[in-house]
Amino acid sequence: MIETERQYLRPILSKDCHAVFSYRSDKSANKYQGWIPENLQEVEDFIAKNPETFNQPDTWFQLVIIEKCSKELIGDIGVHFCGKENKQVEIGCTLNSKHQGNGHATEALTHVMEYLFTVLDKHRIITSIDPNNTTAINLVERLGFRKEAHFAESLFSKGKWIDDLIYACLKKEWKLKK
Repeated sequence: MIETERQYLRPILSKDCHAVFSYRSDKSANKYQGWIPENLQEVEDFIAKNPETFNQPDTWFQLVIIEKCSKELIGDIGVHFCGKENKQVEIGCTLNSKHQGNGHATEALTHVMEYLFTVLDKHRIITSIDPNNTTAINLVERLGFRKEAHFAESLFSKGKWIDDLIYACLKKEWKLKK
């Protein structure tokens, strides 16, 4: 578990199903997400796929964000451990719309990045963003990510081709930021 000033970050559990469904199924708030569950079974299946251990090559590991003061589950962070060498990760964050705009994503992602770089000695963290998602772009730029690529119509999502921005941060860049 990772503890921040206002949050606990821990692995997603089956007991989180209803809370995750409540914010993940919000089509308006999650219009840039690749997955919006239609029912609780989809969330149960999503949770069941979470690996038992963190930092396994070629897996996505889902952490949930728990607000300390309310004990409410307010979002989740996916961490994709890429490749056999396992020195690069991809991250993504989904936050309940009621908790957006007050620094929760910044706080959670900062601590996850710190853990990935300093404890797990990762070399590079990337994230993939829809170019229309200016909120996410501003967030990752605040965190020290830099834009590496803009791929035109490279992802097929929700019945149409969309562009994809790739942002990255190297461990040495993270050290300079601090």
